[in-house]
Amino acid sequence: MKVEPAEEERHVKANARDYNDKFSYADNYIKTSKYNIFTFLPINLFEQLQRVANAYFIVLLILQLIPAISSLSWFTTIVPLVFVLVITAVKDATDDYFRHKSDQQVNNRQSQVLIRGHLQDEKWMNIRVGDIIKLENNQLVAADILLLSSSEPYGLCYIETAELDGETNLKVRQALTVTSDLGDISKLTDFDGEVICEPPNNKLDKFTGTLFWRDNKYSLDNEKMLLRGCVLRNTEWCFGMVIFAGLQTKLMQNCGRTKFKRTSIDKLMNTLVLWIFAFLICMGIVLSVGNIIWESWIGGNFQVYLPWDKIQSNAVFSGFLTFWSYIIILNTVVPISLYVSVEVLRLGHSYFINWDRRMYYSQKDVAAEARTTTLNEELGQVEFIFSDKTGTLTQNIMVFNKCSINGKTYGDVYDEFEQKVEITERTACVDFSFNLLHDRRFKFYDSSLVDAVKLEDPSVQEFFRLLALCHTVMPEEKSEGNLLYQAQSPDEGALVTAARNFGFVFRARTPETITVYEMGRAVTYQLLAILDFNNVRKRMSVIVRDPQGQTKLYSKGADTIIFDRLDPSSEDLMCTTSEHLSEFAGEGLRTLALAYKDLDADYFDIWMKKFLFASTVTENRESELDILYEEIEQGLKLLGATAIEDKLQEGVPETIASLSLADIKIWVLTGDKLETAMNIGYSCNMLRDDMNEVFIISANTLSEVQQQLRSAKEHILGLSRVSSAEKTDTFADDFVFEEAIIAEYALVINGHSLAHALEPQLEHMLLDLACLCKTVICCRVTPMQKAQVVELVKRHKRAITLAIGDGANDVSMIKSAHIGVGISGQEGMQAVLASDYSFAQFRYLQRLLLVHGRWSYFRMCNFLCYFFYKNFAFTLVHFWFGFFCGFSAQTVYDQWFITLFNIVYTSLPVLAMGLFDQDVSDQNSLRYPSLYKLGQQNLLFNKRQFFLCALQGVGTSFLLYFIPYGAFSVIVKEDGSHLSDQQAFAVTIATSLVIVVSVQIGLDTHYWTVVNHFFIWGSLAVYFAILFAMQSDGIFGIFPSNFPFIGTARNCLAEKSVWLVILLTTVVCVMPGLAVCFLRAELFPTLTDKVRYLQQARKREGPQEQNLRRVRRTSSRRSAYAFSHQQGYGELITSGKNMRITTVTSAPSPEGVTQRSSWIDNMLKRKSEVACISDDSTGASESSSKTIQTPE
Repeated sequence: MKVEPAEEERHVKANARDYNDKFSYADNYIKTSKYNIFTFLPINLFEQLQRVANAYFIVLLILQLIPAISSLSWFTTIVPLVFVLVITAVKDATDDYFRHKSDQQVNNRQSQVLIRGHLQDEKWMNIRVGDIIKLENNQLVAADILLLSSSEPYGLCYIETAELDGETNLKVRQALTVTSDLGDISKLTDFDGEVICEPPNNKLDKFTGTLFWRDNKYSLDNEKMLLRGCVLRNTEWCFGMVIFAGLQTKLMQNCGRTKFKRTSIDKLMNTLVLWIFAFLICMGIVLSVGNIIWESWIGGNFQVYLPWDKIQSNAVFSGFLTFWSYIIILNTVVPISLYVSVEVLRLGHSYFINWDRRMYYSQKDVAAEARTTTLNEELGQVEFIFSDKTGTLTQNIMVFNKCSINGKTYGDVYDEFEQKVEITERTACVDFSFNLLHDRRFKFYDSSLVDAVKLEDPSVQEFFRLLALCHTVMPEEKSEGNLLYQAQSPDEGALVTAARNFGFVFRARTPETITVYEMGRAVTYQLLAILDFNNVRKRMSVIVRDPQGQTKLYSKGADTIIFDRLDPSSEDLMCTTSEHLSEFAGEGLRTLALAYKDLDADYFDIWMKKFLFASTVTENRESELDILYEEIEQGLKLLGATAIEDKLQEGVPETIASLSLADIKIWVLTGDKLETAMNIGYSCNMLRDDMNEVFIISANTLSEVQQQLRSAKEHILGLSRVSSAEKTDTFADDFVFEEAIIAEYALVINGHSLAHALEPQLEHMLLDLACLCKTVICCRVTPMQKAQVVELVKRHKRAITLAIGDGANDVSMIKSAHIGVGISGQEGMQAVLASDYSFAQFRYLQRLLLVHGRWSYFRMCNFLCYFFYKNFAFTLVHFWFGFFCGFSAQTVYDQWFITLFNIVYTSLPVLAMGLFDQDVSDQNSLRYPSLYKLGQQNLLFNKRQFFLCALQGVGTSFLLYFIPYGAFSVIVKEDGSHLSDQQAFAVTIATSLVIVVSVQIGLDTHYWTVVNHFFIWGSLAVYFAILFAMQSDGIFGIFPSNFPFIGTARNCLAEKSVWLVILLTTVVCVMPGLAVCFLRAELFPTLTDKVRYLQQARKREGPQEQNLRRVRRTSSRRSAYAFSHQQGYGELITSGKNMRITTVTSAPSPEGVTQRSSWIDNMLKRKSEVACISDDSTGASESSSKTIQTPE
C-alpha cells in the first residue's frame, strides 16, 4: 500500500476502515527481505556488477565474440562468468528466502479483531489502522495500539518489552479513564473516537497525540501505548486501537532498510582490478607497438606466403587488432575463478562458525549463526565494538548476594580454618525448607544469617522487615502459597524475594495496608505514606503503623544520601558499614543503605496534615513535597546495607579484558541511567579505580558541553605532555598523542549531552576525546543516537566497526556498523533478524573475533596473495613470448591448458589452503590476543603486499619462460635430434608452471591436513592424466581440430633433459622466496612466528587448555542506588488504581505454619544445609521473567 511521504500528523478513527483508507496508511504486512520474484534478477545483477571485475569480464566476453581479434574461444570466459553470477545469485536468493520465510511466519500470526460487532481471528498482515484488537495474557502485540481497556482495575496492564529494549522487567501502561470501562463488545463497537497524533517515527519512548470523543479531547502519551513487539503479561486481556501498523510501527521504523555491506578487501580488490586493468592496457600497448614495428620492418617480407587479411590494411591497423587480441589473452591476470573461490571460501568460513561447538549455548539450545557469508574476513579487522548493556553484557537479573546488618557482614562462606571459600555451583546452599513460602530458585550460602533470623535477632528481623515493607512491588496469589510478584524493577524484586526467603513474606497489599507473614505469623501494617523515589532523592521511604500502634519510617537508598541523614548515635555503625560497603563495591555489587526511625505520634500528625495539604496544591507540588520528605527523613537509625549482584552474562569481564588486549576499543551505548551504566562499567572492569580520570560529560547546553569536552581533552593532553616530555620530545600534534598516551582515562556521557556533542561543530572534539580514552560509556541514549555514534566513528576513523545488541533499540546501531551481531536466545529477536552474526552469549564474541575472524582474514589474505602470484606467473609468459613470435598474439600454451589451469589444475589446493590453513591454533589465538592486531593494521593484504605478490609472479614468469628457452637452444634428444619445437616448449613451460605453483603453495601452507595433501598431489596427478589423455592418438582421432598437440607430452616428457630443465626451473623459481621467508623469520621474527615456534615446542606436551582466571574487580567505588523503577509508582499504589477489586485485604493464614506450638524449636533442629547444584537451564529460562513465583 502506498505510504504518504510527507505525513505531518495522523488522523485515525476507530471502527472506520473506509475513513482511514482515505489516508493510504500502511497495512500490517511487514517485509524485511530485499527481493521479490520480479526484482531479484535486475537488483541482484546490479549489485554483482558493482564489482568492477564482473563488469570487466563482460567487456572481455564481448571482445571474444569478435573473430578478428579473438585468439581464444568465447566459452573460456562465458562459462566461468555465468558460473560466478549464478553461484552468487543462488547464495543471495537463499539468504533472502529465509528472510521471506521469517516475514511470512510473522505476518500469518493470529490476532482477534473487532469487525462488524464480532471478534474474528485475523492474520496480522490483515490488521488495519483504526481496528480494535483484543490481546490476551502472554500474547505479542501485533501493532502499535492505543490501550482502551483491560481486565485490571482502572485500565492498567503490564507489558514486557524484551523485543524492544532487551529488558525483561515489567512495565505498567494505563488506559484513559474515559475508555477504561469499554470492556464489552457492544461498547467497543459503538466507540467512534478519533485520534490525531504524530506521524510514524522511531522514538520508542515518546508519543504525542489527542483523542477526540463525545465532544471532549484527551491528551495521549507513551504511557497509553502498547508497541508492536511487546508481550502482555499478568493481564488476562486488553483492548486497543491500532494507531501504527506494519512498517510504520516504531519497532519496524527502528529496523531501517537492509543495507548491502561489502568488506574492505572487496573494496580493495575493486581498486586492484582497476590497477591490473591499467597494467593490462600498458602491456597491450607495448605489444601492439611491437607488432606495428615488426610488421613494418620484418613482417612485410613474409606477405608473399603469409598475406594479410582483407581487413588488415596496414601495420598500424594490425597493431590495433593485436592490442585487443592481447587484452583477451592476458585477461587471466584476474581470472573469473578468483571470485568463485572467494565465495566458496566465505561460505566455508561461515559454516565453520555455525559448526563451532564452543559457541553453542546448550542451556537454550542456541548455536552461533553466520547470517551472512560476505563479511567473515572483516571479523579479523575490527577496531571498535559498540555494545548495548541490558541483555548483552548483563542478564538483567538481580541477585541478593550479601548484606551488612548491625556491623556484621553476611554472605561469605568460611572453612574450618576461618578462610574464605570461593562460592561455586557445588557449594552447599542454605536450607530454606523451614519457610513454606520460600522461593526455591533463591540461593544463599551463609547459614549464619538464617540462624540469626531464627534466633530472633532484633536487628536482623528489623532489617528484613524493612525490605518486606519499603517497596512498590505488587503481589498476586493465584492459589494458596503460589506467590507471584509484579516488580517494576528487578532490584526491588530481588530485595523482596530475599526478605520472603528469610521468613518475612510480603503477602498482600491494599492502598492502606501491607500484610507481611513474619516467621509464619500474619502481621498487617497500616500504610500511612510512601515517600516516592526520584533521581534527585536517590531514596524511597514508607511510613507504616504496626498492630501495636507504633509509627515507623523505613528508608532505603544510596549510602551517601542515607548517611547524611543519620542520627549521631549511628556514627560508629556508619563507619563499620561504610567499610563493608567498600568491600561490596569492590566486588562489583550494587549497594543500598537501610535505616529506620520511630516517629512520635504528635509530630507525625502535624507532619501528615502538611503532607496532605502539599499533595493537593497545584503549584510547586513536587518542591513542597520534597521539603516535607527532607524534614521527616532526618535522625535515622542505621540498620545496615544490602549488596545486589547485577548479574553479568558469564565470561563478560574476561571477554572484555581479552578484546582490550587485542587493541579493540569497546564503547557501551545504553539507555540506562548514568549510575547504572557506570556500575556495570566497574563490574566489567572497563572502569577501574586506578584509572587516572573518569570524565563525566553532563551538561544542558551546547556551550557547556563544548567546555566540558575541551577541558577533558586539555587535561589529557596537558598531563601527557608533561609526563612524556621527560622521556621523549614534544609531540607535533594531538593525533600522535592518541597512540602515545600511557595513562588510562574513561569518558561517560549522557544522552542529552551527546545530542549536542554530535552536532557538526562538536563531533570532532567528541571523537578526539573518546579516542584518547580507554573506555567510553554513553548512557540514556536513543536508538538513533546509537547509530549516529557508530556513523561518526565510521566516517572519521575509517576503522572497522562492530555493533552488538539484543533489542529493537539496537537495530539501527547494528545496521549502521560494518558488522552487526545479535544476541539470540532471548525473547527479543529483532536484533538477531537484523544482524550479520548471532549467538546466545556475549562471551562468544571473543572466539568469533580472535579465532574465526582472525583465521578468516589470515586465510583470505594468504589466498589472495597466492592467487595473484600464480596468475601473474601463468599469464605473463605470453608477454615474454610475444617478443619471440612477431607480436602475433599467439599463445604459448595449449588452449585447453589455459581453460583448465585455474578451474582444475590449481583450484583445489588454493581452496584447501584458504579453508583450513591456520598460522596458530585456536587456543593460542585466544591466549595471545595481540596476534589480532595484524588484521586491524591490515598488514597481510594491502596494496604493498599485492605489489610484492605481483612482482614475485612477474619474476617467476620471466624465469619460467627464459630458463626453458635458453635450455632448449642447446639441448638435444638422446638420438641427437633437436628438441626445439613450439609444442614441446609449451608442454615444458606448462609442466614447470604447475609444479612450481604446487611447491609454492606447499611452502605457504602453515597447517597441513589430509585434504591439503590430497588436493595438492591429486591436482598434480590430474594434470598429468589430462595432459597425456588430451595429447594421445585416440582423442586426436576423434577431435583432430580441437586437440592439435598429438603425442607431444609422450615424446617431450620421455627425455631426461626435459625433466632436468623442469627441476632447474622449479628450484630457481622457488629458492628466492624461500630464502627471504627463512631470513625474515630468523632475523626479524614477528609475534606470529614466535607463537608458532612455541606451539611447535609444546606440541608433544599435548593440548594446552586455556584457563582464564576470573577477572576480579578491584574498585572501592560505591555502586549506584540500585533502583531502576520509574518515579511516580508509589503514587499509583497509594491511589489504589492498580489494586484488583477482588483482592482480599488480609490474606488467609496458612494453617500448616501457624498452628504448631513448637514451630521454631522444630526449625532449629533442621538447620542443616543441603547441597543444591543449580539446574542452569531451568534457572536461566525462568529468570528471564521479572515476575517472581514460588513453585507449588
